[in-house]
Amino acid sequence: MMSMTSSPPATPTGVQTDSDGLILPKKLINPCMENIDRKELHRELKFNARVGKSVLNQKSELQRAYDKQKERHAAAEQHSPDAEIVGGIPGLKGELGRVIMERAQKHEAAAKNQDQEDAEDRQYVNPEYLNVRAKLRTAQPTNH
Repeated sequence: MMSMTSSPPATPTGVQTDSDGLILPKKLINPCMENIDRKELHRELKFNARVGKSVLNQKSELQRAYDKQKERHAAAEQHSPDAEIVGGIPGLKGELGRVIMERAQKHEAAAKNQDQEDAEDRQYVNPEYLNVRAKLRTAQPTNH
């Protein structure tokens, strides 16, 4: 007959058990995290982030096209022979510059006309009228 012993049964090597003889769970190996290529890529991304270099092309296609258009426009402005300065303001060219200059001239002419009308009005004011009006103001009692 067999004798009953209180010792835990034999366990395969590498398996850990607790005091009650239960097998302790161990962390499973994640093959993705253990991948050498992934580790190298992660290390490179961390290095580039630390340096400040953007390795991912994060601009949208629209933003890239807009930047390219701005660069072409700036290059064309620098190299164009007909780059003229309108009204002493650099960068105002063509139709827009002409319209702005016309409106500025109209505004100046209107201001001059207003000044001339004010001067003419002052010439025709009768000084006797101003004296009588001033006397009336002082003579009237103020009701508050």
